[in-house]
Amino acid sequence: MKTLYIVRHAKSSWDYNGIEDIDRPLKKRGIKDSHLMSKFLSKEIAKPDVFISSSANRALHTSVIFCENFEYPLSNLKIRRQLYSFSDGYLVKTVKALDDGFSSAIIFSHDHGINTFVNKFGNTPIAHVPTCGIIGIQFEEKHWKNIKKGKTIMTESPKNHK
Repeated sequence: MKTLYIVRHAKSSWDYNGIEDIDRPLKKRGIKDSHLMSKFLSKEIAKPDVFISSSANRALHTSVIFCENFEYPLSNLKIRRQLYSFSDGYLVKTVKALDDGFSSAIIFSHDHGINTFVNKFGNTPIAHVPTCGIIGIQFEEKHWKNIKKGKTIMTESPKNHK
């Protein structure tokens, strides 16, 4: 069995002129929500075997906060530029390429790709994953490359924890 947690990056700022989208930082609310949700999740589940983040500043900052609250070594955080994509293609490739030695993984990525992925691979329709939302999906597979439709085991958002 394989378990995947997907986290949409926390609320980011649009207040900076002249910076690329990939460099946008988290807002104060995003930082608070990242701590809130990572502390919640760290009490609900066993520490995932691998943490993987998009290279975008907002996703990376979110993942660093989760690493901190899970006591997961930052040196083990995997950063994937290809996850800075707004389609599910690279997210699917990333998941299916996971080492089969990992029974669980947590991935930090972006809006549209996550929404498409969780509706394609989970069994619960989800209209929209909010910022810092967490979706958990369990797969009855031994190999990540074979995942198909799984069971949605978690849908959490910051608004449910404030």
